[in-house]
Order: sequence, then structure tokens, then C-alpha cells
Amino acid sequence: MSLMRWSNKCKLDLFTMLCVTEHPAPDVPSIGQAYSKNSDSITVEFTEVSGATSYILRAESKTGDFFKESTVSSSPGTMVELQPYTDYVLSVMSVNLGGRSQPSYPTEARTVVTAPNLNTSSPTNGTILVTWDPVKDAVLYTLVIIREGSNTRLKLNTTDTTMKFDDLEPGTTYCIKGTAWDSEGRTGDDITVCQITRPQSPDVTHVQVTPGRALGIAVFWSQVRGANIYFVWTSNGLNCSTENSYCYINPAHCGQNHSVYVIAYNDAGPSSPSQPANYITCGYIIPGNCSVMWDGVPLVEYYMAFIKRDDGVETFCNTSLTTCPFSCMCGYTYLTTVFPYNQAGSSPYGHVRNYTTIPCCPLDVMIKLVSTETLEVMWTPVKGAELYETTAAQTKDVIHCNDTAPVCALSDLSCNTAYSVTVTPCSDLRGCNRTCNDRLFSVCLAAAPCTPEILNMTQTNSSTYRILFTTPNTPNTNYTITATGRYDRQSCQSTNSSCVLTQLPCGSVYEVTAVATTAVGKSLPGFSKTLETGPCCPMSVNVTQVTQAMTNVTWSPSTGARSFITSLTSPRGYAKCHTLDTHCLMGCITCGTNYSVNLEAISSTGQKSECKYRGFSSSACCPTGVKLYRRTNNTLRVYWRSLGPQIYNHTVELYGTGANYTCMAAAGSMYCDIQEETCGDVYTVVAAPVEKYGSKVTFCQPRTYSVPCPGSNAGMGTYHLIPKTTILTH
Repeated sequence: MSLMRWSNKCKLDLFTMLCVTEHPAPDVPSIGQAYSKNSDSITVEFTEVSGATSYILRAESKTGDFFKESTVSSSPGTMVELQPYTDYVLSVMSVNLGGRSQPSYPTEARTVVTAPNLNTSSPTNGTILVTWDPVKDAVLYTLVIIREGSNTRLKLNTTDTTMKFDDLEPGTTYCIKGTAWDSEGRTGDDITVCQITRPQSPDVTHVQVTPGRALGIAVFWSQVRGANIYFVWTSNGLNCSTENSYCYINPAHCGQNHSVYVIAYNDAGPSSPSQPANYITCGYIIPGNCSVMWDGVPLVEYYMAFIKRDDGVETFCNTSLTTCPFSCMCGYTYLTTVFPYNQAGSSPYGHVRNYTTIPCCPLDVMIKLVSTETLEVMWTPVKGAELYETTAAQTKDVIHCNDTAPVCALSDLSCNTAYSVTVTPCSDLRGCNRTCNDRLFSVCLAAAPCTPEILNMTQTNSSTYRILFTTPNTPNTNYTITATGRYDRQSCQSTNSSCVLTQLPCGSVYEVTAVATTAVGKSLPGFSKTLETGPCCPMSVNVTQVTQAMTNVTWSPSTGARSFITSLTSPRGYAKCHTLDTHCLMGCITCGTNYSVNLEAISSTGQKSECKYRGFSSSACCPTGVKLYRRTNNTLRVYWRSLGPQIYNHTVELYGTGANYTCMAAAGSMYCDIQEETCGDVYTVVAAPVEKYGSKVTFCQPRTYSVPCPGSNAGMGTYHLIPKTTILTH
């Protein structure tokens, strides 16, 4: 597009001379970016053009039902009064005296979502609850909370429409900022609301009875943070409210026991009530002092008040006032009368009034543990008391005893719990003295510790067991584990959840129990569990070889064992037997082999003990293929084949009807020659290896041969078994 420069020139025509000034339209600006920070506006950044005096922003909805133009002086410019989360087509035009330019190339932008409408409340003095209605087109919400006067912020994200903040300070203002997010990850408008938490419960510091014509009470308490007003009420329905830390309540009736409570209020609501403070009207205006009060009469100059105690002690006072203080004691009845005086004398008659003070508090309350769940409380009877109520704060002040006797048993108590016991004296005239629940008159004692229970018993070695148990009491409670057997008792102690029992003999059965001990006393023993140690291993095992392939194993008796599994094991194989006896015949033995000897002792409940013994060596192998030959020089040759390593000498014995012969063959040799004296005899031939230390294998098979004179030979054999014994020790 070609643009004309500014030019001024005068044109002259035939009729008149006119001076015309020409103002061309400015250049077309271009949009850099458009974005939305608020739900009702879009900001457009564009290039400013030379000669433009202002700019026009144009916004159109994509549906065509919205069109708006707004004039701005420079970039950036903001189009307002738009709808939340709506798409708009935006363009910019520059303006001067020559008019407006063509619209820029359009761009699209969408407004952000609105802020959530936060509603806040404080359910308790340590929490703030925030709720809001769902925001259209929002997928996430962000809340930021900050305490007034602090720089610490807590930021939380949620997809819900409610959020609860805990562990806050009572009576403190917190400000909460809320923002919604759309699906494109853009934050919308934000909103900030402030909420104060409910105040903390005030503590009543003093309750004083105020004397005078109209008897009342003055209540004092400690102020709490964030409270605007305090509300005070008594158990008999009287109340007052104030912004101060004290309040007066009247009238009060003389000689009554009541409680007073205080609640603090602020904009969030009330606090929890304070702990009740008990007071007695006319009982003790000042501890140890009472007062007689009366209405004044005309023409009086002074009054004489006479006070007589029920034990005969009498006092009086002379006063021009309408009150007379006197020293009084709890549990007594006082008779009072007042006579007005003037110059003419006294009145002829004075009404006698009696007043009984509240019963005295027991000061020598004693408490002791008589069983694991029972406390016995005893005290000396006090003046003025006709009945005693015994309570414990930990049982929600349930009256355990309501009796005339100065003794009470608190039973069915919780173990490992300290109880603060209060004895409250009562009378028919003055009711109960509730001031006796003060610490001065309460006594405290803990019940017995709770009973531990055994969880598991694990064997760590042949005579040591680790016992695991529960620890239901306070730390540093001492626990004793006791194992009681038929002949002995073992124990261990620990402050943790396990302890180790040592030196438990094999083949024994123990009853194991756990007991907790504190300074108060011992708990009941827990349920016992049976601990059976493994059976004892036999002291000795004997292995006797019966034949070349069979042995007889015997062992000494074993305490605690009912059955045994015996095994002989070698690289060439093994033999095993399971028996109730103390002996076992085992086959599958290989000659010339070293065996390991193992025995497993098993109790009637399945407890096992693994026992190992010194090894056993089977005898050397007997030769096979034994033959008897006659030679030409009247000699006999015995020939055989050896099994296994040829490291043994062999002995050959010939038993005939006419003569017996013996010869020895060196290791490695497989024959032996014998000089025969006569021919035609029948011989029994036994060839056997000679083991270490010269012992001969005695169960090799004998063979019988008939040896005729020169010309023929023959042979046949039979088998006989002779035992060979080896003794092994454990």
C-alpha cells in the first residue's frame, strides 16, 4: 500500500482561490501478541506507527454475536468488558487527522477463567474451612494461605471444591488467595479473603463473692488473643457479657455451691467453654471469714450482733454498719441475732438466724493399690460431712462411692493409668463442697502396669532362646520373663520388647510367662506359653559291622527324644533308618569306605536336635573268585581277585581232615602257595585281608574244596558270617 506524505499547497481555480490541506491516513500497525490476565479483558501488544495519534482496538466474537471497538493511546492496549473463557478475534487500527488505517492482520485470543468465590469459616480454634462453587472451564484450583504479620506462605493445589487448613493459631487472622486454572495451564483471576480463627478457651483465674446488700460474685479470667467479647454463665443460670477480663454477676443466693464458665467470642464464633471454676456463696468470702448482714432500721445509732457456734464458742460485734464480719470455720452451725440500739435502748426482740458452713475437705486422704485394678481410698471423717462422694478425674468424674463411711474402693480401673482421686464431703443443709477438687485436696496414684503378652520364642543356639513380647506400658517399665521347668527356673529382664533366656538344658519343657513391674507394683502375669527345648543328643554311638554290607548301630538313651533318624553317609552312597529304639540294623554298606555318622533326635512334639559323631570306616573288601589248584610239585595254590585298592596283606587258611595250613600274601599279590603233605583231602579255604594293626576280616566267606591226588581238582564253597566290631564315641 502506497502512503502519501503530509503536504500543504494552495489550488487556484477560475472562481475562487482555496487553500486546501491534505492529511493522508496513517500506516497499518501489526499485532505482536495478545494475552489475557483477567477473565474480562485481553491485552494486545502492537507496533506503533509514525504519525498516529491514537489506536483503535477491535474485538469480535468468533460466532459473530459480539463486536466492540476501544480507543487506546499507545501499545499495549487492553480490551475490557469481555466474557470469561471466550475466544475473540482481535485487530488494531491506527488513527490521525486523516482518519483510520485499515485493520491489522487479525489474531485470536481467549480470556482466562474467573476466580473461585471463596467462602471461609473456622470450625475450631485451630482450623479454617474454605469452600467454593465449581468454576466453569476450570480443571485445578490453587490456594495460598498466609498468617497476618508473617511472610510464610503455604500453597496447595486441589481438584476438589473444599480445603481444610489445620494446626493454625487460635484467634489469628489468615488471608487466603484462590486461583483457578484452565485446561491450557493458564491461571485465571485471583481472589483474596481473610478469616480469623476462633479464640482459645479462656482460663478462669479467680471467683470472688462480693458482699453487700445484693450478694454477687466477681469472675476474673485471662484474656485470649483475637477475642472481641466474653460471655460468662453459672450453673444456676446467671450470666453476664463484657469486653473486659472480669464480670460481675448478681444476685447470688447465700450458701450455695455452683460452677462458673467463660466463653470467648470473635467474628468466627465462640471458643470452647473454659474449665468450670467452683465457688460457694457465703461460705468463704475470704477464707476463714464470714459476715452477718442485715437491713438497716430508722433511728438507730448502732447495732449489736451476737454470733454463737454450735460448740458453745460465742462472739459479738458493735457496729454502726449493716454488716459484721467474724471468723468462721467449716462444718459448724452459727446462731446469729442483731439488736439495734439508740438512746432509748435496744429493740425488745431480735430474730435468731442459723447458718451452717460447708463441710470441711479431707486433708489426709490416703490411697493404695490393693490389686492390679483396684485402688483403696481412706480418709479421716471431717466436720460437717454426712456423706462422701469419691470420684476420679480419669473416669469422667463418675461417682465410685456415695457413702457415709470414710473409705472407698475404686475397681475395674485401666492398667498403667494415673488416677487423681477426690473425696467430696456433703451435707443436707449445704450440699457438697465442690472446692475439694482443688489440687490441695486431691491425691494421685497409678494403677498397676498392663500385662505384657509373649509374641514369639526363637532358639538362637542349643541352650539360648530369645523371647519377644508386647510393651503396653510407659517407657522404662521393667519386664521379667520367667521360664518354669520341672526341676529349675530361669528368668531374664529387659526394658525393651525382648530378652534372652540362657542355659536352658536340652530335653526340657518350660512354662514361660511375662510380668511388668513399675514403682506402683507388678502386673498380672500374661498368658503362659510352652517352651520345649530340643531333645538331648545321645552321649555315644556304636557302629558294629555285621557283614560286609550290613552294620548294626546302637546309641545311648537320650532325654526328651522319642524317635531317632540315623544315617551313614559317604561319597559312594548312604544308609538311613528311622526308629523308636536305641539301635538300628542298616544295609547298603560298601566295604573299604569311610562314612560320616549323623543322628537326629526327635521329641514327641517334633522338636529336633542334630547330632554329629566321629566317622566310621567299613572293613576291607573280602576277595572274590577264590580258587584252589594243585601243582606238580605237591603244592597247593590259592588264587583270588581283590576288590578296591590292593593295599592289604591277605591271609589264607586251609582246614583239612588230615592237616591245617596257613600262608600270608603281601599287598598286591593275588595268590598264595602251600606245600601239601598228603593228597586226597577235603579243604575249607578262607582268604581274608589283614587290616591295620594285624586284625583279620573275620566274615569273609569260606569255600570247601575236595583235592584228589594228581590227576584232577574241583571246588565248591559255602558262606558263614562272623561279626567284626568297631566302637565309636560321640
